[in-house]
Amino acid sequence: MAKRVYTEKDIQGLLASGKSIADLPAGAIFTPGARDLLKGRGAVASKAVPVAAKVEGNEPILPDYVYRWEGKKDPSTPKEIQAFFNSPEIEVLKERMCDIGRRMWARGYTDGNGGNLVIRVGENLFLTTQTLICKGFMSPETIGLVDFDGKQLAGKYKRTSECMTHLAIFRNQPKARATCHAHPPHATAYAVANVQPPTCMIPEAEVFLGQIGLAEYQTPGSPANAKVVGDAAKEHHSILMINHGVITWGDHIEDAYWKMENTDSYCQTIWIASQLGNGLKTITTGQAKELIELRKMLGMKDKRETWKECELCDNSEFRPGVVCTNLPQGGGAAEPAGSSNAEADALVQQITDIIMAELAKGN
Repeated sequence: MAKRVYTEKDIQGLLASGKSIADLPAGAIFTPGARDLLKGRGAVASKAVPVAAKVEGNEPILPDYVYRWEGKKDPSTPKEIQAFFNSPEIEVLKERMCDIGRRMWARGYTDGNGGNLVIRVGENLFLTTQTLICKGFMSPETIGLVDFDGKQLAGKYKRTSECMTHLAIFRNQPKARATCHAHPPHATAYAVANVQPPTCMIPEAEVFLGQIGLAEYQTPGSPANAKVVGDAAKEHHSILMINHGVITWGDHIEDAYWKMENTDSYCQTIWIASQLGNGLKTITTGQAKELIELRKMLGMKDKRETWKECELCDNSEFRPGVVCTNLPQGGGAAEPAGSSNAEADALVQQITDIIMAELAKGN
């Protein structure tokens, strides 16, 4: 019996075997990746349906949200650009960006007109959210199209000024297909406190986030900010921008947003755990290595692959809470809280002697 569900890999294998697209059976079902490949070769998968809608036999199929632009020629003329920008497949991505915006706003990840989203849709093409709009009330017409230099090619409204920071991620991290920036309160609190979240605490965070990165503060939207964030994206899927917020990247816009949720939830959980007074228990380094291997199986490179075991779960720099210091009068070096102070000790002893004497009189 001929196969009914075809993935991108299946189509590539078919062509590599010397067969043609004409050899595909009637009524075949194609995944989104397979449909993109067919379209790129001039074929029309008219019978294609979303991969999650049907399965072959009882075998479940993973959903596929990835927009694949590789191998496609970017439109160049104004007419071609407009046709591409208003095509059905791009309209789907615009709707998805609006949906993500509503979800960010509903969870309190954005305030005012904060936050932005970008999806790569070509070698030199990117969908981006506009400037000065609440992410909870976007519509497809508020999405624009820009090139790698940030030049706006299509769209009614001006693109976000922070677009260049997103583009720096794509420039430095070839695996990135979508980016998400927001100000989730718990993760942003870590960013304001200049605290890098510890590792080896929760397996899901280890697998889907890896080590969360830190990028030093630079003015939002500036070339300097683009540089520090782009550099951090080489080794981190989620980046805390000090005194600013969080930016994440992934295989598709859902993935980038999921990492935003993962990051804020993780930061909230670690913060609560740090207040319980029983310390923070980490998983073992051996278990951590297993999770890094799982990340590799999922196609996510981890900079910790070559780390020594003593480095892997070392959170010695993580210091929850506040460290207080006493500043001596007249300046000079700070004296740690709790250290001996002769004058204070003498005063306490004097007050104690007076109280004890009064108590003695009463007896």
